[in-house]
Amino acid sequence: MKVLILGATGLLGKALVREWADDEVEAMGSRDVDIRDAAKVRESVENARPDWIVLAAAYTDVDGCESHRELAFSVNRDGAVNVAEAARQAGARLIFLSSDYVFDGKKTSPYEVDDKRNPQSVYGHSKAEAEIRLQEILPNCCIARSSWVFGVGGRCFPDTILRLAANRPALDVVNDQRGCPTYNLDLARAIIQLCRKDASGMVHVTNAGDCSWFEFAREIVTGAGLATEVRPVSSQQMARPAPRPAYSVLSATSLRRYGVEMPGWKDALGRYLQECKS
Repeated sequence: MKVLILGATGLLGKALVREWADDEVEAMGSRDVDIRDAAKVRESVENARPDWIVLAAAYTDVDGCESHRELAFSVNRDGAVNVAEAARQAGARLIFLSSDYVFDGKKTSPYEVDDKRNPQSVYGHSKAEAEIRLQEILPNCCIARSSWVFGVGGRCFPDTILRLAANRPALDVVNDQRGCPTYNLDLARAIIQLCRKDASGMVHVTNAGDCSWFEFAREIVTGAGLATEVRPVSSQQMARPAPRPAYSVLSATSLRRYGVEMPGWKDALGRYLQECKS
């Protein structure tokens, strides 16, 4: 199998490049191809002639998207459309990385793949519109929604907590937003399996279990052996430019249909902390 990874220098892209073995893999970052450039995307796909394209390139700064709406849609929606059009012309399969932020967070039980989209942020809107367009262009594409992605080698929540905890006696972290932390290496391994299983349609891909940001932070600090106090606060007390869903836990039902199981998020965090040390 020949695979083209777009967004290879991002948090997930690096993990995909590291984990993918036994297939022919070509990896491109934004310096190699800007997905907003339709002609360049088409040329890159034609040259690579892949069986699968993994689209991990995105503008993921959720708060930044609020003040840079045009950029968010040009990358996350229009860029994805460019890749889908190129995939269709080349006869390649496509797996697109989407987000739990396509939901409004008003449920109290895990979101299934067919639950209604109702994004509350610009980032969420850009991803939701991309999903709709991609399914129109490539009905057999695979859309893999994930959440709270973390890993070594890029900006992520645990990295921020560890940096702040090293210099502060206490940290305030929101306790009224709940989701599924997802380790980039586990996410990469699941995506590789989905491609090999010829997956299509919507799939939710996260580590097992869920928590609040406060619970996540407390586990990070404890696991790192730090003495920093982690204090729960409300979202109102920690106002951010972009609204976040209060509950965006993703159901694993769609992933299990492909026989793929993800480790628990606490297990994943332990491995992340070990990787940080090494």
